[in-house]
Amino acid sequence: MPKPRSTAPGDRPQPAPVGLLLPRTRVPRTSRPGVPDWHGLSPSHLAYLIRRYTHVGDVVLDLDAHPAAIAATAYLDRVPARLFTGRRGLHVRLLTSAPERRTRHTTRRPGPRVDLILATLPQGAQGLPRDSIATAMSTWRPLLRPGGFLLVELTASPPQAGEVSHRAMVIAAARAAGFFYHQHIPAVLVPLPEHEPRTAPEHPDEADDGRRLLAGRHLSTFRDLVVLGTTATGEENARA
Repeated sequence: MPKPRSTAPGDRPQPAPVGLLLPRTRVPRTSRPGVPDWHGLSPSHLAYLIRRYTHVGDVVLDLDAHPAAIAATAYLDRVPARLFTGRRGLHVRLLTSAPERRTRHTTRRPGPRVDLILATLPQGAQGLPRDSIATAMSTWRPLLRPGGFLLVELTASPPQAGEVSHRAMVIAAARAAGFFYHQHIPAVLVPLPEHEPRTAPEHPDEADDGRRLLAGRHLSTFRDLVVLGTTATGEENARA
């Protein structure tokens, strides 16, 4: 429906900040079989995300200390880090001590403060309770420097019909903790077929052969990645 001419330019709908990661159709020659997937995400896709949200010398903290995250971080000349609990609470420790791996960007900063946090939800639990999400966001927010990013992968099963989506719960808890919503990235885990039999019309006399649903639900072929920032970008401020 066309808008009336009196509509101000600022009232026009803005494009949604959504990206899409598709699986590779063939394995690259430079693949490393020893590096596992990062919670279903290929090492190449993970490296792309780290490169997208950081610069050379930035500190990257994977809360699970996953080998794929550590390998991609070091390969991209970023600094991998670990999160430890000490007498004074949580603190971040850099994993590299080689002088040639240090940069002015990392050695001169206090803390150190983290530029990118990689996290998965839920952490060691089947469900995704709101209280746990709020606690996690409040814990992770002080670890990031101004301008840093938090990338959360949702690994829980999709909610039942009528329930609030996990993505909405994470975004709401993040905003309450002081984060800014930056981007939603659906990551496709398997190559999608050219023709999906479950989308074909079902005739009344046709028997249920299990093509369309699995235990009453569609098969999950992707995972949600939610990117949150400690400060809003210039483009996001312009859209606000």
